[in-house]
Order: sequence, then C-alpha cells, then structure tokens
Amino acid sequence: MTLLHSPRRRLVGAAAGVFGLLAALFVASPAAATPGTEDPPTVREIPGHESADTDDPAMGTASTDIPGVDEIVHSRNISHLATVPSEVLRGTTSDIAFRDHHAFVGNYDGFTIYDIRKPERPRIVTEVFCPGAQNDISVHGNLLILSVDSSRSDDSCNSTTMPATQPEAWEGIRVFDISDLRAPKYVAAVETACGSHTHTLVPGKGAVYVYVSSYFPHASYPDCQPPHDGISIVKVPLKAPQNAELVSFEVLFPDGGFPGDATGTATSGCHDITAYPALRLAAGACMGDGILMDITDPEAPRVIDRVQDAEHFAFWHSATFSQDGSKVVFTDELGGGGAATCTAAIGPEYGANGIYHITGKGDRRKLEFRSYYKIPRHQADTENCVAHNGSLIPAKGRDIMVQSWYQGGVSVWEFTDSDNPVEIGWFDRGPVSDERLTFGGTWSAYYYNGHIYSSEQRGLDVLRITDPRTNSARSVKLSELNVQTQPRYR
Repeated sequence: MTLLHSPRRRLVGAAAGVFGLLAALFVASPAAATPGTEDPPTVREIPGHESADTDDPAMGTASTDIPGVDEIVHSRNISHLATVPSEVLRGTTSDIAFRDHHAFVGNYDGFTIYDIRKPERPRIVTEVFCPGAQNDISVHGNLLILSVDSSRSDDSCNSTTMPATQPEAWEGIRVFDISDLRAPKYVAAVETACGSHTHTLVPGKGAVYVYVSSYFPHASYPDCQPPHDGISIVKVPLKAPQNAELVSFEVLFPDGGFPGDATGTATSGCHDITAYPALRLAAGACMGDGILMDITDPEAPRVIDRVQDAEHFAFWHSATFSQDGSKVVFTDELGGGGAATCTAAIGPEYGANGIYHITGKGDRRKLEFRSYYKIPRHQADTENCVAHNGSLIPAKGRDIMVQSWYQGGVSVWEFTDSDNPVEIGWFDRGPVSDERLTFGGTWSAYYYNGHIYSSEQRGLDVLRITDPRTNSARSVKLSELNVQTQPRYR
C-alpha cells in the first residue's frame, strides 16, 4: 500500500446567495482513520471464494476467510497501485467524477481534486472546504457541481447546520468554475425542494440540465412539503453558469409511487438517476420504484415504465445501463449503507443488484426482471456492506461492471449472461473494527481510462485489473466521465 502526501492549496469558498431547506442522509458517520506509513496494513492474496470456478486462473482456489482488521485481500487479476488519503477534509468520502487526467472526489466537508496522470502515483492538487453532505459531485467542461442535502444556515461554504424546520435554511446545488484547478471559484447556488441528495447531468443546447434527486418530505419542513413525487430540474448555461436557475419540478409519480410495506421504502422522490443521452433514456432508482424514462426533451422527462420488487428490494438506490442500453442494473441499498447485510443470514437476494432487460420499442418499452447479483464473499457482522455505486468496464462484446460494496470492497462482475451473473475479480479490506459495527469502506468504484478508482474512506484507492475478459476496455479513452451520465463507450 502506497501512501502519498502531496503539496496542495486549500480553498475556503466564498458565499453565493440564495434560499433554504431540508435533507435526509443515510450515512453521516465520520471517515475511518487512515493507517500511517509507519504501520502499513497486511496485504494477502486470497484468489478465490466459495462460489469461484476453481478452473479460472484469475480466481484460483476457494477461500471463505474473512480478512483481519485492515488486512487487504484481492483476486489474482486485481493489483493495488496506490491509496492517497485526504490531507484536510475529514468528512465521509462520497462520489467521484473525472476530467482529462484528474479525479474529483466528493466529501461531506467539500471536495478533493487529484492528478491521476500517473495512476500509480496520484497526487492531491486542491482540497476545497465547503461542507454540505453528501457533496455528490459531477464535472462538465470547466464546471463542477455539488449536491447539498444537509440543512444549512445559508448557501455559502462558511455555512453551519440549521434545522430543516427553519424557513431560512438552505439546501440544493452549488456550482464551481474549475478553469483553474488550484483555485476553483464558487459561482452559483440554486435551492431545490428537499435539497439535493444526488444529481445527474443531461446535456442540452448551450446548457447542461441537472436532474436533482431528493426525498423524505415532512409537513414540518417549509421547503420540503409532501407529496414530493418527482425531481427538480436546474438549467446551467455553459457560458453564464452564474445564471443557473430552477426551471421545473417534474412529477414522476402522479399516483404517489410505491406506498411502502414491511420490507420496502415508500416512494417520495428519487435517490439517483442515470441518463444515457445518446439513447435519450434515463433510469431512475426511486426508493420503492425503478423507472425508465424518455429524456428526448431534457426539461420534460417522461416515465415509460415502472417496476417494483416488494419482496426483495428495500430501497432502490442507483442504476446502470449496459453498453448497448438493452439492460439496466438497479441496486438495493438495504440498511441505508450502515448495516451489515452481506452475511450468510441475510442471503444472496437482499441488498443486491437486480438485472433487468428493456423489451419492446418506443413508449411500449418494458423493464423485465432476469436475476439478482450479490458478492459471494460473506462479510463480518461488524462491516457495513450492501450494493453501492459502480460503473461499466467497457470490454468489447461483454457486460462487465465494477462496483463498491462499502466494507464488502470492490467487486468486478459480469452479467453478459443476465440469468447467471458471476464475480470475476475483487479487492477487499478487513473490517474497520472486529468488535462493533463501524462505518467504512468504499463509496464508489469506477473504471476510467484503464484503471479502477475507488473512493474509500481511507482515501482514493487506485486498482488495475488484468484479465482477458476486461483487457479490451483499455482501448477506450474518455476526456470526461460522470458515471450517472453514461457515455456511449464504443
């Protein structure tokens, strides 16, 4: 494990100026401590698991051992190149976006910009202190956008927490100019109903549209009143981002959506949306519902189909299209990211991924369930573990995804055969604690230009997969990647 500490410029953002509101956070625990260079973790190759094909040289022999505290284990086809901890920000690490040779990593206290020109030796360029969980992050050209879903005293980076019951409280999105990566400039803020837990960029003519996902309204919240059955849409002019504005609130669930039951969460908005602009489609993970949308008009998305899984899905969390757009992988965040749900007692169909095929044409397209996928390596009762953020690995002719599972680590799995998904590689650390359930692990794991980048609570992990099934993906080079704005890779 390599620990790098690079010079950086710290920026405290100036105020912008706008309105007020609420938020609902699944995880607000502080990030786990980063091991120092004087006490590096044990690294052990455990190239198999109980369901591995022992004839597969990448997986090797089977092992069901749970690694020790902070012990690193991985399959033979995964290499651990680096871990770079944050120097200033101490909040929970969240999502990742990419532009050219840089990775932008959100943090509940702000965001960090990493130079990844040399993936084996990434370095910190800038850390920006601007609290507002989750600080879900995306970039487009010289713009960087953050989601704020914690009730703040105002929209500035100097704001403090404020009860959502106060009319003057603020939540929404913040917009930065990152023309100078060493000195990002805060240029705009837009308040949105119920804040912004996550957001998705949809390109438009001369502007980028921001689909804002938020949820959990309450009658006592002045700026987050029920029913909250849709998404806010913000328009950010590319040449005048300071003029960003809310253009609509689109109702996606006129009937109120899934009502909730003993297993599943009632729908009161969306948690995350993935757009596939080239296909004019988007898939929404909306608490108790999974939806497919037509986004031909970015300002007026239309729901084409909607599915529910009252038996196995507790909280529809995120979505990923296959390369050709014929499939959608939805994730279920059972336990809200803070529970130990990758145990033998929970089983393989809860806190998992659901694989769906898109059938039919036009407005008659339907989502058809095929199977579940969950990591086959059981985790300790002290480890928070559940399906979380991932992206495609754009291997030619295959459907392969890399995905975070909090303390379940990073899983690389194939769903080319939708009925029989299989793990083909993994990287995992032992529990943060072997005495009590403690939050930690990887929030997002994304493939970008030949490497896997994981926003682990200890820092930015850089991994490399070397496998005949994924090697063709190395030829795909992107200049920008926001995973929730899915590109046409080929």
